[in-house]
Amino acid sequence: MKIDIIIAYLQRYEFGHERDFVPPITGIHLAAITPAHHTVRVFHQQVDPIPPDSDADLIAISFFSGFAIPAYQLATEFRKRGKVVVAGGPHVTYCADEALGYFDAVVTGEAESAWPAMLADLEKGEMKTIYKGTPCDMQSLPTPRYDLLPNRFFIKKVIQATRGCPFSCSFCTVPSLNPGFRLRPVADVVRDAAYDHFPWWWQRKIVWFWDDNLTIRRPFIRELLREMIPLKKWWLTQASMDIAKDPELLDLMKASGCIGVFLGIESFGVESLADANKRQNRIEQYSVAVKAIRKRGIAVMAGFIAGFDHDDEKSIVQMADQLMEIGIDVPFLSIMTPFRGTPIYSTLQQEGRILENRNWNFYNGYNVAFIPKKISEAQLLNAHRALWKKSFSPWYACRRIVRGALTLRWGAFLMSMFMNGFYAYKRVRKNSPIDMSKRTDLNQLAEQLEMQRREVVQARGRAIRPAV
Repeated sequence: MKIDIIIAYLQRYEFGHERDFVPPITGIHLAAITPAHHTVRVFHQQVDPIPPDSDADLIAISFFSGFAIPAYQLATEFRKRGKVVVAGGPHVTYCADEALGYFDAVVTGEAESAWPAMLADLEKGEMKTIYKGTPCDMQSLPTPRYDLLPNRFFIKKVIQATRGCPFSCSFCTVPSLNPGFRLRPVADVVRDAAYDHFPWWWQRKIVWFWDDNLTIRRPFIRELLREMIPLKKWWLTQASMDIAKDPELLDLMKASGCIGVFLGIESFGVESLADANKRQNRIEQYSVAVKAIRKRGIAVMAGFIAGFDHDDEKSIVQMADQLMEIGIDVPFLSIMTPFRGTPIYSTLQQEGRILENRNWNFYNGYNVAFIPKKISEAQLLNAHRALWKKSFSPWYACRRIVRGALTLRWGAFLMSMFMNGFYAYKRVRKNSPIDMSKRTDLNQLAEQLEMQRREVVQARGRAIRPAV
Protein backbone atom coordinates (compact mmCIF):
# COMPACT_ATOMS: atom_id res chain seq x y z
CA MET A 1 0.00 0.00 0.00
CA LYS A 2 0.90 3.64 -0.41
CA ILE A 3 0.59 5.45 2.91
CA ASP A 4 0.67 9.19 3.62
CA ILE A 5 1.35 10.10 7.26
CA ILE A 6 0.31 13.67 8.14
CA ILE A 7 1.16 15.56 11.31
CA ALA A 8 -1.66 18.11 11.57
CA TYR A 9 -0.97 21.70 12.55
CA LEU A 10 -2.81 24.99 12.99
CA GLN A 11 -1.07 28.36 12.86
CA ARG A 12 -0.58 29.70 16.40
CA TYR A 13 1.07 33.05 15.68
CA GLU A 14 -0.45 36.05 13.92
CA PHE A 15 1.89 35.87 10.92
CA GLY A 16 2.66 32.21 11.08
CA HIS A 17 5.53 30.08 12.26
CA GLU A 18 6.33 28.37 8.99
CA ARG A 19 9.94 27.34 9.56
CA ASP A 20 10.15 25.34 12.76
CA PHE A 21 13.14 24.58 14.92
CA VAL A 22 12.63 20.83 15.39
CA PRO A 23 10.04 18.30 14.11
CA PRO A 24 8.07 15.96 16.36
CA ILE A 25 9.33 12.41 16.21
CA THR A 26 5.83 10.99 15.66
CA GLY A 27 5.65 10.83 11.87
CA ILE A 28 9.13 9.55 11.15
CA HIS A 29 8.86 6.95 13.94
CA LEU A 30 5.51 5.74 12.63
CA ALA A 31 7.05 5.47 9.16
CA ALA A 32 9.95 3.48 10.60
CA ILE A 33 7.70 0.88 12.27
CA THR A 34 5.59 0.49 9.12
CA PRO A 35 6.22 -2.93 7.50
CA ALA A 36 8.78 -2.59 4.70
CA HIS A 37 6.49 -3.70 1.86
CA HIS A 38 4.49 -0.47 2.19
CA THR A 39 5.52 2.85 0.60
CA VAL A 40 5.41 5.77 3.05
CA ARG A 41 5.53 9.55 2.83
CA VAL A 42 5.47 11.95 5.80
CA PHE A 43 3.97 15.46 5.72
CA HIS A 44 4.14 18.09 8.45
CA GLN A 45 1.29 20.53 7.91
CA GLN A 46 3.33 23.22 9.64
CA VAL A 47 5.88 23.33 6.83
CA ASP A 48 4.54 21.10 4.03
CA PRO A 49 1.69 21.66 1.59
CA ILE A 50 -0.73 18.74 1.96
CA PRO A 51 -1.43 17.21 -1.48
CA PRO A 52 -5.24 17.06 -1.92
CA ASP A 53 -4.84 14.71 -4.91
CA SER A 54 -2.69 12.17 -3.08
CA ASP A 55 -2.54 8.74 -4.70
CA ALA A 56 -2.08 7.06 -1.33
CA ASP A 57 -4.28 4.12 -0.40
CA LEU A 58 -4.28 5.19 3.25
CA ILE A 59 -4.10 8.60 4.91
CA ALA A 60 -2.95 8.53 8.56
CA ILE A 61 -3.24 11.76 10.57
CA SER A 62 -1.68 12.32 14.00
CA PHE A 63 -2.49 15.31 16.19
CA PHE A 64 -2.96 16.69 19.66
CA SER A 65 -6.05 18.58 20.82
CA GLY A 66 -5.03 22.06 19.71
CA PHE A 67 -4.74 20.81 16.12
CA ALA A 68 -7.90 18.69 16.05
CA ILE A 69 -9.86 21.09 13.82
CA PRO A 70 -7.37 21.07 10.90
CA ALA A 71 -7.03 17.30 11.33
CA TYR A 72 -10.80 16.89 11.07
CA GLN A 73 -10.89 19.17 8.05
CA LEU A 74 -8.21 17.12 6.30
CA ALA A 75 -10.01 13.89 7.12
CA THR A 76 -13.30 15.24 5.77
CA GLU A 77 -11.70 16.34 2.49
CA PHE A 78 -9.81 13.09 1.95
CA ARG A 79 -12.88 10.96 2.67
CA LYS A 80 -14.81 12.98 0.10
CA ARG A 81 -12.16 11.78 -2.36
CA GLY A 82 -12.77 8.17 -1.38
CA LYS A 83 -9.67 7.72 0.76
CA VAL A 84 -9.41 5.50 3.79
CA VAL A 85 -8.45 7.87 6.63
CA VAL A 86 -7.27 6.85 10.10
CA ALA A 87 -6.14 8.84 13.14
CA GLY A 88 -3.84 8.56 16.12
CA GLY A 89 -2.14 10.70 18.73
CA PRO A 90 -2.95 12.11 22.17
CA HIS A 91 -6.27 13.70 21.21
CA VAL A 92 -7.61 10.52 19.63
CA THR A 93 -6.57 8.46 22.65
CA TYR A 94 -8.88 10.49 24.90
CA CYS A 95 -11.58 11.40 22.34
CA ALA A 96 -11.91 8.25 20.24
CA ASP A 97 -15.70 8.45 19.90
CA GLU A 98 -15.52 12.02 18.65
CA ALA A 99 -12.73 11.23 16.18
CA LEU A 100 -14.73 8.35 14.69
CA GLY A 101 -17.17 10.98 13.43
CA TYR A 102 -14.44 12.00 10.97
CA PHE A 103 -12.20 8.93 10.51
CA ASP A 104 -12.68 5.36 9.36
CA ALA A 105 -10.62 4.05 12.27
CA VAL A 106 -8.49 5.27 15.17
CA VAL A 107 -5.40 4.07 17.04
CA THR A 108 -5.39 4.88 20.75
CA GLY A 109 -2.42 4.62 23.08
CA GLU A 110 1.02 3.71 21.77
CA ALA A 111 1.26 2.74 18.11
CA GLU A 112 3.96 0.04 18.01
CA SER A 113 1.55 -2.87 18.46
CA ALA A 114 -1.64 -1.38 17.02
CA TRP A 115 -0.36 0.25 13.82
CA PRO A 116 0.99 -2.91 12.11
CA ALA A 117 -2.16 -4.78 13.16
CA MET A 118 -4.35 -2.10 11.57
CA LEU A 119 -2.37 -2.23 8.33
CA ALA A 120 -2.62 -6.03 8.19
CA ASP A 121 -6.38 -5.89 8.71
CA LEU A 122 -6.78 -3.20 6.05
CA GLU A 123 -4.88 -5.31 3.51
CA LYS A 124 -7.32 -8.16 4.23
CA GLY A 125 -10.33 -5.85 4.01
CA GLU A 126 -11.12 -6.44 7.68
CA MET A 127 -10.19 -3.12 9.31
CA LYS A 128 -11.86 -2.48 12.66
CA THR A 129 -12.79 0.98 13.94
CA ILE A 130 -10.67 1.07 17.11
CA TYR A 131 -7.17 -0.30 17.69
CA LYS A 132 -5.85 -0.03 21.24
CA GLY A 133 -2.09 0.17 21.50
CA THR A 134 -0.32 -1.22 24.55
CA PRO A 135 2.83 0.19 26.21
CA CYS A 136 5.86 -0.66 24.09
CA ASP A 137 8.84 -2.40 25.70
CA MET A 138 11.16 -0.08 23.67
CA GLN A 139 13.26 -3.00 22.45
CA SER A 140 14.50 -3.34 18.85
CA LEU A 141 12.92 -0.11 17.63
CA PRO A 142 14.22 1.04 14.24
CA THR A 143 15.95 4.35 13.46
CA PRO A 144 13.37 7.05 12.63
CA ARG A 145 12.92 7.77 8.91
CA TYR A 146 14.95 10.98 8.81
CA ASP A 147 15.08 10.68 5.03
CA LEU A 148 11.37 11.59 4.93
CA LEU A 149 11.80 14.95 6.70
CA PRO A 150 11.64 18.20 4.70
CA ASN A 151 14.71 20.45 4.81
CA ARG A 152 12.72 23.30 6.33
CA PHE A 153 13.33 21.92 9.81
CA PHE A 154 16.46 23.42 11.35
CA ILE A 155 17.15 20.32 13.47
CA LYS A 156 16.30 16.89 12.09
CA LYS A 157 17.90 14.34 14.37
CA VAL A 158 15.16 13.75 16.96
CA ILE A 159 15.48 10.50 18.89
CA GLN A 160 13.90 8.85 21.90
CA ALA A 161 15.85 6.99 24.57
CA THR A 162 13.13 6.62 27.21
CA ARG A 163 9.37 6.81 27.39
CA GLY A 164 7.16 7.92 30.26
CA CYS A 165 7.76 9.95 33.40
CA PRO A 166 7.58 8.95 37.09
CA PHE A 167 6.01 12.26 38.12
CA SER A 168 2.30 13.10 37.96
CA CYS A 169 1.99 16.79 37.15
CA SER A 170 -1.66 17.82 37.18
CA PHE A 171 -1.58 19.34 33.67
CA CYS A 172 0.29 16.49 31.92
CA THR A 173 -1.11 13.55 29.93
CA VAL A 174 2.11 11.51 29.94
CA PRO A 175 1.32 9.28 32.97
CA SER A 176 -1.87 8.00 31.31
CA LEU A 177 -0.73 8.25 27.68
CA ASN A 178 2.65 6.56 28.23
CA PRO A 179 2.30 4.70 31.55
CA GLY A 180 5.37 3.54 33.43
CA PHE A 181 8.95 4.39 32.57
CA ARG A 182 10.78 2.38 29.93
CA LEU A 183 14.28 2.39 28.43
CA ARG A 184 15.67 1.63 25.00
CA PRO A 185 18.90 -0.35 24.72
CA VAL A 186 21.83 2.05 24.87
CA ALA A 187 23.30 0.61 21.66
CA ASP A 188 20.09 1.44 19.75
CA VAL A 189 20.10 5.03 21.02
CA VAL A 190 23.75 5.53 20.13
CA ARG A 191 23.11 4.11 16.65
CA ASP A 192 20.38 6.71 16.07
CA ALA A 193 22.52 9.52 17.52
CA ALA A 194 25.30 8.59 15.10
CA TYR A 195 23.04 8.84 12.03
CA ASP A 196 24.62 11.47 9.77
CA HIS A 197 22.83 11.47 6.40
CA PHE A 198 21.80 15.13 6.52
CA PRO A 199 22.72 17.97 4.15
CA TRP A 200 23.87 20.54 6.74
CA TRP A 201 26.59 20.22 9.37
CA TRP A 202 24.37 21.33 12.23
CA GLN A 203 21.79 18.69 11.32
CA ARG A 204 24.53 16.11 11.64
CA LYS A 205 25.91 17.70 14.80
CA ILE A 206 22.78 18.27 16.90
CA VAL A 207 20.77 15.52 18.61
CA TRP A 208 17.40 16.37 20.17
CA PHE A 209 16.15 13.80 22.67
CA TRP A 210 12.35 13.64 22.39
CA ASP A 211 12.04 12.34 25.97
CA ASP A 212 9.82 13.50 28.79
CA ASN A 213 12.50 12.97 31.42
CA LEU A 214 15.74 11.54 30.05
CA THR A 215 17.85 11.56 33.22
CA ILE A 216 15.56 9.79 35.71
CA ARG A 217 17.41 6.45 35.70
CA ARG A 218 20.93 7.42 36.68
CA PRO A 219 22.74 4.16 35.75
CA PHE A 220 21.11 4.25 32.30
CA ILE A 221 21.87 7.89 31.53
CA ARG A 222 25.45 7.58 32.73
CA GLU A 223 26.03 4.58 30.46
CA LEU A 224 24.38 6.36 27.53
CA LEU A 225 26.38 9.55 27.95
CA ARG A 226 29.68 7.70 28.25
CA GLU A 227 28.88 5.96 24.96
CA MET A 228 28.01 9.28 23.33
CA ILE A 229 31.32 11.00 24.15
CA PRO A 230 33.16 9.53 21.12
CA LEU A 231 30.38 10.75 18.78
CA LYS A 232 31.28 14.40 19.52
CA LYS A 233 27.68 15.58 19.12
CA TRP A 234 25.76 18.49 20.60
CA TRP A 235 22.58 17.35 22.30
CA LEU A 236 19.51 18.73 24.09
CA THR A 237 16.87 17.15 26.27
CA GLN A 238 14.20 17.59 28.93
CA ALA A 239 15.03 16.71 32.52
CA SER A 240 14.09 17.30 36.15
CA MET A 241 15.73 19.99 38.22
CA ASP A 242 17.29 17.35 40.49
CA ILE A 243 20.15 16.93 38.00
CA ALA A 244 21.61 20.10 39.53
CA LYS A 245 22.28 18.13 42.72
CA ASP A 246 24.38 15.56 40.84
CA PRO A 247 27.68 17.21 39.86
CA GLU A 248 29.06 13.95 38.46
CA LEU A 249 26.11 13.72 36.08
CA LEU A 250 26.43 17.38 35.07
CA ASP A 251 30.12 16.86 34.29
CA LEU A 252 29.24 13.82 32.19
CA MET A 253 26.54 15.79 30.38
CA LYS A 254 29.13 18.43 29.53
CA ALA A 255 31.72 15.86 28.40
CA SER A 256 29.18 14.15 26.12
CA GLY A 257 28.22 17.41 24.39
CA CYS A 258 25.07 18.64 26.14
CA ILE A 259 24.24 22.20 25.04
CA GLY A 260 20.73 22.60 26.44
CA VAL A 261 18.37 21.26 29.09
CA PHE A 262 14.65 22.01 29.32
CA LEU A 263 13.30 22.24 32.88
CA GLY A 264 9.60 22.30 33.69
CA ILE A 265 9.76 25.06 36.30
CA GLU A 266 6.13 26.13 35.66
CA SER A 267 5.73 28.79 38.37
CA PHE A 268 7.37 30.97 41.00
CA GLY A 269 4.40 30.57 43.37
CA VAL A 270 4.42 27.92 46.09
CA GLU A 271 0.64 27.49 45.91
CA SER A 272 0.70 27.36 42.10
CA LEU A 273 3.33 24.61 42.22
CA ALA A 274 0.97 22.71 44.52
CA ASP A 275 -1.82 23.26 41.96
CA ALA A 276 0.51 21.76 39.34
CA ASN A 277 1.42 18.85 41.67
CA LYS A 278 5.00 19.90 41.01
CA ARG A 279 6.14 19.24 44.56
CA GLN A 280 9.61 18.21 43.43
CA ASN A 281 10.33 21.87 42.54
CA ARG A 282 11.63 24.20 45.25
CA ILE A 283 11.50 27.90 44.43
CA GLU A 284 14.38 28.73 46.73
CA GLN A 285 16.55 26.29 44.74
CA TYR A 286 15.78 27.66 41.26
CA SER A 287 18.70 30.06 41.04
CA VAL A 288 21.20 27.59 42.53
CA ALA A 289 20.05 24.81 40.16
CA VAL A 290 20.23 27.01 37.06
CA LYS A 291 23.66 28.29 38.09
CA ALA A 292 24.97 24.73 38.56
CA ILE A 293 23.85 23.73 35.07
CA ARG A 294 25.06 26.90 33.37
CA LYS A 295 28.43 26.54 35.15
CA ARG A 296 29.07 23.67 32.72
CA GLY A 297 28.28 25.96 29.78
CA ILE A 298 24.88 24.29 29.27
CA ALA A 299 21.95 26.54 28.34
CA VAL A 300 18.83 26.30 30.48
CA MET A 301 15.48 26.34 28.71
CA ALA A 302 12.47 26.41 30.99
CA GLY A 303 8.70 26.12 30.77
CA PHE A 304 6.39 28.49 32.64
CA ILE A 305 2.62 28.13 32.83
CA ALA A 306 0.17 30.95 33.53
CA GLY A 307 -3.29 30.26 34.91
CA PHE A 308 -3.07 28.07 37.97
CA ASP A 309 -5.72 28.77 40.61
CA HIS A 310 -3.45 30.95 42.73
CA ASP A 311 -2.13 33.05 39.82
CA ASP A 312 -3.23 36.63 39.30
CA GLU A 313 -2.28 39.24 36.70
CA LYS A 314 0.60 40.63 38.73
CA SER A 315 2.20 37.28 39.52
CA ILE A 316 1.99 36.22 35.86
CA VAL A 317 3.59 39.33 34.39
CA GLN A 318 6.16 39.36 37.19
CA MET A 319 7.56 36.07 35.90
CA ALA A 320 9.34 37.95 33.09
CA ASP A 321 11.67 39.58 35.63
CA GLN A 322 11.97 36.48 37.78
CA LEU A 323 13.11 34.22 34.95
CA MET A 324 15.74 36.83 34.04
CA GLU A 325 16.93 36.95 37.64
CA ILE A 326 17.48 33.20 37.95
CA GLY A 327 19.38 33.03 34.66
CA ILE A 328 17.02 31.24 32.25
CA ASP A 329 18.47 31.31 28.71
CA VAL A 330 15.31 30.49 26.72
CA PRO A 331 11.84 30.71 28.31
CA PHE A 332 8.78 28.87 26.98
CA LEU A 333 5.58 30.58 28.10
CA SER A 334 2.18 28.92 27.91
CA ILE A 335 -1.32 29.12 29.38
CA MET A 336 -2.55 26.28 31.55
CA THR A 337 -4.65 24.06 29.29
CA PRO A 338 -6.99 21.36 30.68
CA PHE A 339 -6.28 18.54 28.24
CA ARG A 340 -8.38 15.41 28.44
CA GLY A 341 -6.58 12.69 30.36
CA THR A 342 -5.09 15.05 32.95
CA PRO A 343 -6.00 15.39 36.64
CA ILE A 344 -6.58 19.11 36.19
CA TYR A 345 -9.18 18.44 33.49
CA SER A 346 -11.08 16.12 35.83
CA THR A 347 -10.97 18.71 38.62
CA LEU A 348 -12.15 21.59 36.44
CA GLN A 349 -14.87 19.46 34.88
CA GLN A 350 -16.20 18.48 38.31
CA GLU A 351 -16.18 22.14 39.32
CA GLY A 352 -18.01 23.19 36.15
CA ARG A 353 -15.10 25.38 35.03
CA ILE A 354 -14.46 23.96 31.56
CA LEU A 355 -15.64 26.51 28.99
CA GLU A 356 -17.96 24.38 26.88
CA ASN A 357 -18.26 27.07 24.20
CA ARG A 358 -14.52 26.90 23.47
CA ASN A 359 -13.65 24.53 20.62
CA TRP A 360 -10.37 22.65 20.21
CA ASN A 361 -8.68 25.69 18.63
CA PHE A 362 -8.43 27.08 22.18
CA TYR A 363 -6.43 24.05 23.36
CA ASN A 364 -3.13 25.11 21.79
CA GLY A 365 -1.34 26.32 24.93
CA TYR A 366 -1.81 30.00 24.09
CA ASN A 367 -5.52 30.46 24.77
CA VAL A 368 -7.96 30.07 27.66
CA ALA A 369 -10.31 27.09 27.74
CA PHE A 370 -11.43 27.22 31.38
CA ILE A 371 -12.70 29.64 34.04
CA PRO A 372 -9.75 30.86 36.16
CA LYS A 373 -10.25 31.16 39.90
CA LYS A 374 -8.85 34.60 40.80
CA ILE A 375 -9.15 36.47 37.50
CA SER A 376 -11.33 36.43 34.38
CA GLU A 377 -10.56 34.60 31.15
CA ALA A 378 -9.75 37.94 29.46
CA GLN A 379 -7.43 38.97 32.28
CA LEU A 380 -5.55 35.67 32.08
CA LEU A 381 -5.13 35.98 28.32
CA ASN A 382 -3.98 39.60 28.56
CA ALA A 383 -1.56 38.81 31.39
CA HIS A 384 -0.02 36.00 29.38
CA ARG A 385 0.40 38.26 26.35
CA ALA A 386 2.02 40.92 28.54
CA LEU A 387 4.37 38.27 29.94
CA TRP A 388 5.21 37.06 26.43
CA LYS A 389 5.86 40.56 25.10
CA LYS A 390 8.06 41.57 28.02
CA SER A 391 10.04 38.33 28.05
CA PHE A 392 10.83 38.53 24.35
CA SER A 393 11.37 42.27 24.13
CA PRO A 394 14.63 43.14 22.31
CA TRP A 395 16.08 44.36 25.62
CA TYR A 396 15.44 41.11 27.50
CA ALA A 397 16.44 38.94 24.54
CA CYS A 398 19.71 40.86 24.09
CA ARG A 399 20.49 40.55 27.78
CA ARG A 400 20.09 36.77 27.56
CA ILE A 401 22.24 36.61 24.42
CA VAL A 402 25.04 38.69 25.96
CA ARG A 403 24.92 36.67 29.17
CA GLY A 404 25.13 33.50 27.08
CA ALA A 405 28.13 34.82 25.15
CA LEU A 406 29.99 35.25 28.44
CA THR A 407 29.07 31.96 30.09
CA LEU A 408 27.85 29.29 27.65
CA ARG A 409 29.84 26.87 25.54
CA TRP A 410 29.84 27.52 21.80
CA GLY A 411 26.95 25.26 20.77
CA ALA A 412 24.78 26.37 23.69
CA PHE A 413 25.43 30.02 22.88
CA LEU A 414 24.50 29.53 19.22
CA MET A 415 21.23 27.86 20.22
CA SER A 416 20.39 30.59 22.76
CA MET A 417 21.23 33.33 20.27
CA PHE A 418 19.15 31.72 17.53
CA MET A 419 16.09 31.10 19.68
CA ASN A 420 16.14 34.46 21.47
CA GLY A 421 16.67 36.24 18.17
CA PHE A 422 13.85 34.25 16.60
CA TYR A 423 11.32 35.19 19.30
CA ALA A 424 12.55 38.77 19.61
CA TYR A 425 12.01 39.15 15.87
CA LYS A 426 8.45 37.91 16.36
CA ARG A 427 8.01 40.42 19.16
CA VAL A 428 9.27 43.33 17.03
CA ARG A 429 6.96 42.31 14.20
CA LYS A 430 4.10 42.07 16.73
CA ASN A 431 3.76 38.46 15.70
CA SER A 432 2.29 37.34 19.01
CA PRO A 433 0.19 34.21 19.69
CA ILE A 434 -3.26 34.33 18.12
CA ASP A 435 -6.29 35.16 20.26
CA MET A 436 -8.60 32.43 18.99
CA SER A 437 -11.72 34.27 20.18
CA LYS A 438 -11.06 36.78 17.38
CA ARG A 439 -10.63 34.15 14.65
CA THR A 440 -14.23 33.86 13.46
CA ASP A 441 -13.12 31.94 10.38
CA LEU A 442 -11.52 29.16 12.41
CA ASN A 443 -14.41 29.04 14.87
CA GLN A 444 -16.95 28.86 12.06
CA LEU A 445 -14.97 25.99 10.55
CA ALA A 446 -15.07 24.22 13.91
CA GLU A 447 -18.87 24.64 14.04
CA GLN A 448 -19.29 23.32 10.50
CA LEU A 449 -17.16 20.28 11.21
CA GLU A 450 -19.08 19.58 14.42
CA MET A 451 -22.37 19.70 12.50
CA GLN A 452 -20.97 17.24 9.96
CA ARG A 453 -19.80 14.96 12.75
CA ARG A 454 -23.26 14.95 14.31
CA GLU A 455 -24.80 14.01 10.98
CA VAL A 456 -22.35 11.12 10.59
CA VAL A 457 -22.97 9.89 14.14
CA GLN A 458 -26.74 10.10 13.71
CA ALA A 459 -26.51 8.17 10.43
CA ARG A 460 -24.64 5.43 12.26
CA GLY A 461 -27.32 5.36 14.97
CA ARG A 462 -24.94 6.22 17.79
CA ALA A 463 -25.41 8.64 20.69
CA ILE A 464 -23.98 12.13 20.14
CA ARG A 465 -21.45 13.27 22.70
CA PRO A 466 -20.17 16.83 23.06
CA ALA A 467 -16.96 17.66 21.20
CA VAL A 468 -15.25 19.42 24.10
